[in-house]
Amino acid sequence: MPYDDSPPPTRRARPLSVAAALAAVCLTAAGCGGGQEPGEAGAASPRPDGDAATSTAPTGNQPEPTASASPSAKPLPKGPLTGRTVVIDPGHNPGNRDHTREINRQVDIGTGRKECDTTGTATNDGYAEARFTLDVSHRLRALLEAEGARVRLTHDADRPFGPCIDERARIGNEAKADAVVSVHADGSSVGNRGFHVILPAGVKGGGADTSKIVKSSADLGARIAGHFARTTGSAPSNYIGGNTGLNTRDDLGGLNLSTVPKVFVECGNMRDPKDAALLTSASWRQKAAQGLADGITSYLKG
Repeated sequence: MPYDDSPPPTRRARPLSVAAALAAVCLTAAGCGGGQEPGEAGAASPRPDGDAATSTAPTGNQPEPTASASPSAKPLPKGPLTGRTVVIDPGHNPGNRDHTREINRQVDIGTGRKECDTTGTATNDGYAEARFTLDVSHRLRALLEAEGARVRLTHDADRPFGPCIDERARIGNEAKADAVVSVHADGSSVGNRGFHVILPAGVKGGGADTSKIVKSSADLGARIAGHFARTTGSAPSNYIGGNTGLNTRDDLGGLNLSTVPKVFVECGNMRDPKDAALLTSASWRQKAAQGLADGITSYLKG
């Protein structure tokens, strides 16, 4: 089936001054439920690597390479985020599937070694996670730039594969980003539904030291979770995070190597038909981008 990756006209993100308590309220199942069936909570994530999980699902047609991942050269409007820098990290790369040798190369994540990257997952009918993450990232960039933020993508399908997970972290660090958000979708079992935000654990070893970003990243993640639930109507994950929508991990190079506030967002489960129907909808992806933008704005204005 065809998928519309072209964003609708951008609406300006709503001004926000939301306290962290609002995010906590929105995270309750009663406050932000999306009609999902409850399931076993707090189970280990089925993804072998939250930086980049390999899937056996088909990847579908890939998008053509788009504009450079460098910051936009166009003048930005003055807004509440003027002077702030946000790095958006679209999970995976459409070209990864054609460069398995390169992405299987091990890289240092501070506390060990992991694959450079992986292909990502896909819906059962072939809508690739790499397409999803780029589309949501483009929408998110437009919303944040409308608020005056300087936005950079770690890639924009403008390179054959990658970048590797250590380089993704380095891009955010070198930009001295005020916030970094890595956009993903999960590849779990049917019946596992909802979103979750992955936070960095306290890690110190090798080149990794998250001690200065654990608290700020947790604040960023909680605000994103609350706004994402409210804007999209999706409930927090029913299979990981204890129904909080938050999950802390110490095994992800993209978080371990970050020196600036950073979180991963798993927007839904591509392998569940109900979640897949949302993820393949252009209108829902716009809501997802808006929820992310509102959460980031709340954090940066807080």
